[in-house]
Amino acid sequence: MAVITSLADGRIWTAEEWFRTSNASLRGEVRDLEPWTISTDIPGNFAGQTIEKYENFNWMVEIDPREAVAIRKQYNWGRQPFEGGVITEDNRTVYVGGDATPGIFTKFVADTPGDFRSGRLFAYKHDAPGEPWVELSSTDLNVALNFAEEALTLGATMFNRLEWLTFHDGKIYMSETGRDNLGTRFQNGAALGGTLDYHWVEPVRERHPELAEKTDDQVLDFVMAGFFNDYYGRILEYDPATGLVTTFLNGGPFFESSPAVNEYPYKHMSNPDGLNILMTNGKPYMLICEDLNGTSNGRVPAGIGNRTCELFLLDLSIDDPSVDDLVRIAITPLGSEVTGAIATPDGKTILANSQHPSTSNPFPYNNSLTFAITGWDEAITAITSLEDLQDQLEGSLDFQVWPNPVSRKLNFNQIIDAALYDNHGRRIKVFRAKKSLDVSDLQPGAYFLKTAEGEGRKLIIQ
Repeated sequence: MAVITSLADGRIWTAEEWFRTSNASLRGEVRDLEPWTISTDIPGNFAGQTIEKYENFNWMVEIDPREAVAIRKQYNWGRQPFEGGVITEDNRTVYVGGDATPGIFTKFVADTPGDFRSGRLFAYKHDAPGEPWVELSSTDLNVALNFAEEALTLGATMFNRLEWLTFHDGKIYMSETGRDNLGTRFQNGAALGGTLDYHWVEPVRERHPELAEKTDDQVLDFVMAGFFNDYYGRILEYDPATGLVTTFLNGGPFFESSPAVNEYPYKHMSNPDGLNILMTNGKPYMLICEDLNGTSNGRVPAGIGNRTCELFLLDLSIDDPSVDDLVRIAITPLGSEVTGAIATPDGKTILANSQHPSTSNPFPYNNSLTFAITGWDEAITAITSLEDLQDQLEGSLDFQVWPNPVSRKLNFNQIIDAALYDNHGRRIKVFRAKKSLDVSDLQPGAYFLKTAEGEGRKLIIQ
């Protein structure tokens, strides 16, 4: 399910994410498979044309949330496997992404603010002269039905599963969720004319140091040939002032094979999906929802056969953020995706969804639900940083350590198995069945304690 909520006036659009390619893909879900005749007030050659039933899916549809009725399908925005989008503050410009590989980054600019029936339609093309966009017809049904192919033929930039988009301080942020085994997907898009952007260079070189001396174009060739498995994905930033898409936050850290639970990093982000902004007390924070597309390569610890997704908070005042700057604020039950996180306008409450958890979970964790986390205006007023917030969250748990700071003997309120890590994430001690720990042999500084059950505490050794 894809959703757009207008920043200008709160209007809502939604669409089916799962892209339909034939009537057979509707069987079992849709009983009426008769062709569909379009009725619309959108200018162009749409009205009166008859299309196959499956072609009536995967359009953005404006919804009246008060009456719970559809207003119109946006045939002029093209048909794609939409996952998310955003309407900027001018109430004219719509950005959407396709959850596909290759996925297309798309822009629609309305002729009149607030009236999205007519306007100009574009696909992002990073190497286009001048403005990095190529224009497609917004009035032709054939172009709309085959939007991705039409855009690729014009040389559109190819992305790896664009999902949610959000807007802050004049910039667009979007989750490029990633997928394993790109294989020939980009090659098929390139055969039509699609291109790869240079935002791939940084994450690929990070994973493959043997490419350090290769040119940027050679790195893109490496991706195009299918040699890069994009296990974790990333969050991208598009700056309309420069026309550039860059990597804002890369997933990770990367593991060739999954670490055991007691060696798993305290912070790990994979496959970002839902994005939104929390504004509280005048400060912006990004909400990041995970939707794991697998369990291998460190997406969950070794031996965990089901997916456990997390909801993170990121202080947007941090320059060049990394995974270490994230604060985990929720974990959903096994098998479930955390999605749709949104903040109330007063900055007090975050609402999020835990959907399709494993049916083998005990009740009530086998049910989808919407949950609220409230009090953010007070929590963030009382702290100076997200690191302090992390300490608050950890301090609310039953597991306790003292004293902290500590110079010699660290005590626990229960017998634990745990590992101790230094400030660089290196494991320096592992101990079992202990209720205290002698740390007098360690250099002063910041450390991190993580129990076998996954609970963590930051320690200061004096």
